[in-house]
Amino acid sequence: MAMEIKPLEEPLQNKILLEETFYVLSKKSSTFKVRLTPKGLHLIKDTSDTVKEQLVLLKDIIGCQCLRSKRRTRNCTCQSLPRSDSLQVVEENSSELDDTDCSAYLYIYAYIFQGTSKKRERTIITLRFRSFDKYEDNNKEAQRWRSAIKKLIKEPLNSALLHESVLTTRHRETRRLLVLCNPKSGAGKGKQIFQQKVAPLLMEAEIPYDLHMTKCLNFAREFVRTSNLYQWTGIIAVGGDGIVFEIINGLFERPDWSAIVKSLPIGVVPGGSGNGLARSIAHHSAEPYSPTPTLPATLAAIRGASVPMDLVRVETLSQILFSFLSVGWGLLSDIDIESERLRVLGGTRFTVWSVARLIGLRSYRGKLWYLPCPNPVTKRGEDEEEFGSPVNGGGSTLELSGEVLLETEEGRPRVDSWYSAHSRRSDYFSTGGSSYQSTADSGLGDGDGPRRMYGPAPTLPSLAAPLPDTWRCIEGRFVMVHASYQTHLGEECLMAPEASPNDGRIWLLIVKHGASRSQMLQFMLGLTTGAHAASGNRDPTGNIELVPVSAFRIEPDMRQQGYLTVDGEHVEYGPIQAEIFPELGRVMVP
Repeated sequence: MAMEIKPLEEPLQNKILLEETFYVLSKKSSTFKVRLTPKGLHLIKDTSDTVKEQLVLLKDIIGCQCLRSKRRTRNCTCQSLPRSDSLQVVEENSSELDDTDCSAYLYIYAYIFQGTSKKRERTIITLRFRSFDKYEDNNKEAQRWRSAIKKLIKEPLNSALLHESVLTTRHRETRRLLVLCNPKSGAGKGKQIFQQKVAPLLMEAEIPYDLHMTKCLNFAREFVRTSNLYQWTGIIAVGGDGIVFEIINGLFERPDWSAIVKSLPIGVVPGGSGNGLARSIAHHSAEPYSPTPTLPATLAAIRGASVPMDLVRVETLSQILFSFLSVGWGLLSDIDIESERLRVLGGTRFTVWSVARLIGLRSYRGKLWYLPCPNPVTKRGEDEEEFGSPVNGGGSTLELSGEVLLETEEGRPRVDSWYSAHSRRSDYFSTGGSSYQSTADSGLGDGDGPRRMYGPAPTLPSLAAPLPDTWRCIEGRFVMVHASYQTHLGEECLMAPEASPNDGRIWLLIVKHGASRSQMLQFMLGLTTGAHAASGNRDPTGNIELVPVSAFRIEPDMRQQGYLTVDGEHVEYGPIQAEIFPELGRVMVP
């Protein structure tokens, strides 16, 4: 029977699990204490005049690693970890280790909010254990700290488990990630993003992964459809919303879709033009997205936290699809599809083509049915904390910046050294038996038979059947109809500010033919901030509406051609209907 883990009470949050004292040789009046509590790592500097403290929150620490000194050489072309000019370190089994130094170094990797800035800064805290004459004894102490930190990162604890689980049980890492990277997403920098932004963090967190580069359309979809996915604990998509669309629909083409979809969370590292899902996750989690949008997504993958995500079953005359972002008809779909010729511009392509489409504003005749639902109650904030690293100690803060090396005098009983620096990493290596494969060596062929879409059974009538009287119908000309179930359609498009990943609502934006160009210009400008959805900015003429629904159907007049999109992907033009299935999938969150 599984034990229920409850949140720690405040006194237990501050319980000291491990503590050490540190000294500064150049300033012997300064004393450092490092304390590990269930809340995080407390760094306390005590001088003759003041006491300064910084708390590195546990949720901001991604991993730690024990290392040894590297033997000094005149020509060093690479290094395994960032260092100061006086410190080089290698792994314990390296042929380059320095046998004359019996110290054990514990590197702790954290991404914290520095000062008042609304962005995370990379910080490395190094504890040097050299109290004993033998490396084995120093390493034993370093490993005790490492095991406790890794255990706290992995599992929430209650008071009964504090000492037994954290201090005496060695942490075992069983996670392994599948990484599917589209090197041609957006401006074509997917591979570079993974190598420079994602792989170093996975290494720091000691999370093994298998990397597969996509080489053709629907590679990711076919891969997840035919592979043994039970060997991985999560899927990371590096690219735009297109590769996420492929992964999700590949999952629903498996006979075991029900077990896989809810047990295998999906994380997305933005590398495309739109990046709507990645931006929505950061927004929902109160994580700053700029200037490093890949960071919150990679941290989410590392921490392994996930939440349920609503998915929408979409039906056309010839296919069934599962959608995580949106269904569109009209203006925004026109911009999305027609701007493909400007893909080299990245996200700027949408701005350029928006101007062109506003000048040549189109409208489309058809019918829209929708099933209204009550105003949603957002789930955001129920168990989230404000971002930032709070400081204990009453207002005097120890800033972790620059490069500070604190040494201890040898021979002191149980004293260590403490070091903090920002990375200047130039080389990378994979940990935990990580591997890379391309299309040629993946074993991916034509699959094991024709595709069939599985998934939950629909509750709607077929497209050819009439709808119940409880549905509302609008007939006429539309500038656009766009259904969204995430906050953002793109990095700069806040379509549904009140949406959350699992609120069970489709936000249906309806823009009728009567909307003027000036109204449309104000509407498009409001999309960057969500001002179009504010109650005080609602269109009094009723030409622009944002309605929460649980299902809808669009029947365009086929005498005029246009575009229909699902998650930004072009689908056949004709009747289309969709319904939401609450919490059907799972998505990784920071």
